[in-house]
Amino acid sequence: MEHGGDLLSYEGYYDGKLVDYSSNINPLGSPKGLEKVIMNGFKDLESYPDVKYRKLKKSVGKYLNCKAENTILGNGAVELIDNFTLLANRVLVCTPSFSEYEQRALIHDKELIRIPYNEDFTVNLKAIKDAIQQGDMLILGNPNNPTGLRIEMEELILIYTIVKKFGGFLLIDEAFFEFCPIDYDSIELFKQTDYKNLGIIRAATKFFALPGIRLGYGCTSLDMVEKIEEIQLPWNINTLAEIAGRYIFQYKEYIKESKRYIDQERKYLLKGLSNISGIKPYFTNSNFILIKLLNWNEEYIFNYFLNRGIVIRKCSSFKGLDDNFIRIAIKDRNGNNRLIKIFKELEESK
Repeated sequence: MEHGGDLLSYEGYYDGKLVDYSSNINPLGSPKGLEKVIMNGFKDLESYPDVKYRKLKKSVGKYLNCKAENTILGNGAVELIDNFTLLANRVLVCTPSFSEYEQRALIHDKELIRIPYNEDFTVNLKAIKDAIQQGDMLILGNPNNPTGLRIEMEELILIYTIVKKFGGFLLIDEAFFEFCPIDYDSIELFKQTDYKNLGIIRAATKFFALPGIRLGYGCTSLDMVEKIEEIQLPWNINTLAEIAGRYIFQYKEYIKESKRYIDQERKYLLKGLSNISGIKPYFTNSNFILIKLLNWNEEYIFNYFLNRGIVIRKCSSFKGLDDNFIRIAIKDRNGNNRLIKIFKELEESK
């Protein structure tokens, strides 16, 4: 299983509705009022979207607090990752991380350099410094998937300094940015650099609970915007995604409430799981938790939960992890209690 969210493959294994803990989507759902806005814009499907997406870029720029000219848009964050990869000489990936970093590099026949994270899943600065060359692109998840850890601000600045010094490019994937505690904003942090040798990507998929919309966005330098737009397909954002993107970013109360709710449930679930023997949950800054299995393998645990109506994420497909790791999403209180209860049953059955 390369990605989470594939319930169709397992719906015949459980007599009832499956709960998806393999995909990390905001449990509060999408912003209120969005359905009506999209329905009201249905007539717009009879026309092409603005090929330059001027209104959407203005909305994204305002949300990210950067100039509209610095914004980039993609059919999901993956398209933006793909475009940046096309422009790189070699691709440096820290492992374990999101599989598409490697997949995009291999598909485009780029030389791939894997740099393992430290044992505690922090970035290996020395290894990056030793490996980076001019024209290389280093991709970092911030917070990283599947570990859930965010890079400390001072460390991120140091990484950028190293990459820029050697003539490389730093691509920061912040698809889970909004779930993090408010400590720093990388877009604000690097504003004075004009985003030279830097790209920052985010998406509507996770936090705004809109995986089906396929809307990725971010910011980079003006010259990189130009290069990206030269290789990007025209009309890559459909009209419904454009309508959603012009609406969701202004919903301040939804953003505030989602942050508060996830922070509350993250603490609750981490505390509940930490009291169960046989598993080791790792601290996370995001809306998912990586768990090391001490007494079982991923296949046994996957089937144990599937038989009880829950789909979790096996992690052996992540380079750098073996079959003793799983990843679970953080959801609502009822769902989280159900998850803890099943883990306790597992503990007792041992």
